Amino acid sequence: MKDPNIYQPSEVELEILQILWEKQPASVRTVHEQILQNREVSYTTVLTFLQRMTEKEMVRRHKQGKVHYYEAVPKEAEVQESLFKRLLNTAYKGSAMKMVMHALGQGKVDQAELEKLQEWLVQQKQKDE
Repeated sequence: MKDPNIYQPSEVELEILQILWEKQPASVRTVHEQILQNREVSYTTVLTFLQRMTEKEMVRRHKQGKVHYYEAVPKEAEVQESLFKRLLNTAYKGSAMKMVMHALGQGKVDQAELEKLQEWLVQQKQKDE
């Protein structure tokens, strides 16, 4: 298995991984039908992506009868962590504070979320003491 930090899926690959995390194992048809709910894409395009993702070791394929089923190799949390680190390091120069402040400044923040954030900050301060 690859180092989780290696997983940097494209937007389409991430869309496919999200479907697989929810519905795995899934056939090409299942993945295709899920994508069709959001946008037009051909069956063969989905098949090609799944084949390439198999070569990249992002998904595993097994055959049951005449149908090939696919499963995501990395765990969802591994990919999220890898993507988060990439965004943090490239867009915010490694500053989690800048990233959080940007996220909180983008729209109305729910009072309950602010309270949870405050609780988390208190816990972090207590850990450091």
